[in-house]
Amino acid sequence: MEETRILVTGAAGFIGSHVAARLADLGHGVLGCDNFNAYYSPALKHDRVAALLAPRQVDCVTVELADAKQTSSLFEAWRPTHVVHLAAQAGVRHSLRDPGSYIQSNLVAFSHVLEACRQQRVQHLLYASSSSVYGARTQIPFHEDDRTDEPASLYAATKKANELMASCCSKLYGFPATGVRFFTVYGPWGRPDMAYFSFTESMLKGERIPVFARGELLRDFTYIDDIVEGVARLLFKPSLSPEGQPGHAVFNIGNHRPIRVLDFIATLERVLDVKAELELLPMQPGDVPATCADTSRLREWVGFAPATSLDEGLARFRDWYREWISGDRTSSARQAGA
Repeated sequence: MEETRILVTGAAGFIGSHVAARLADLGHGVLGCDNFNAYYSPALKHDRVAALLAPRQVDCVTVELADAKQTSSLFEAWRPTHVVHLAAQAGVRHSLRDPGSYIQSNLVAFSHVLEACRQQRVQHLLYASSSSVYGARTQIPFHEDDRTDEPASLYAATKKANELMASCCSKLYGFPATGVRFFTVYGPWGRPDMAYFSFTESMLKGERIPVFARGELLRDFTYIDDIVEGVARLLFKPSLSPEGQPGHAVFNIGNHRPIRVLDFIATLERVLDVKAELELLPMQPGDVPATCADTSRLREWVGFAPATSLDEGLARFRDWYREWISGDRTSSARQAGA
């Protein structure tokens, strides 16, 4: 039986570090890569590697996937059987300020990964899409077959382009590919630019928090462990075309319980035992009014759908955050389930 060799791109990132750690715990050979860019503090990325990957003997090499030669060399050296492509330039609002970084990281780099998968004849490519592809839809929940041709931001447009590129290459070159549409992921070792993280920092400092659309937006907050479980199950169950050939499919991974941002803040207040001071602001360009995942396809295919409650997930994040800011990286790794 061929050894399973998994490449996880973006392995120093929030989702990538958790996925790489879980796959290693399952006994698979895992190599991570990341470009360690400065979209947010690279120190946090190195902390994730030290706390989540190093104890599991998972290396995370520095690679710029937007460089075709670096990508090709990485694949030739590791020869992965499976690829989990999570490297990307994240952030809806940032795409309004620095669109070029999204073209390079989300389109150019992805084209290089697709070509390397073709050259290496990988058994399965699983890649990160986003709930953002659904655009400004107000009819919820979102199903994978809903229209996704009106993105509200460049970030969303690049993620939709990823789905089209992967579908095309899967059909042309005969390797299965799966896109996973993540819905507002949160939890330990998260991204500092995400609301739950930045709100926690500001609330504990007694600072006001900016609340866009006056807190009326609906978001489908999904705990990181549920995301990881869905990815791990999908990776080893690629979809087939109606003809029984390797195919392309997309799956929502969300908590399918949308929560109003003001109610989310109320939950965070209870968890932190701190009253938030709000700065109510209008809706921002690129934002969408609601996200909510229909997870019936995921449940039917792999027998799982996210179910962690917001109270439970935020409490775990709180415990991790307190340890992390205290400088106790060992304890914060334990809080994250490492």
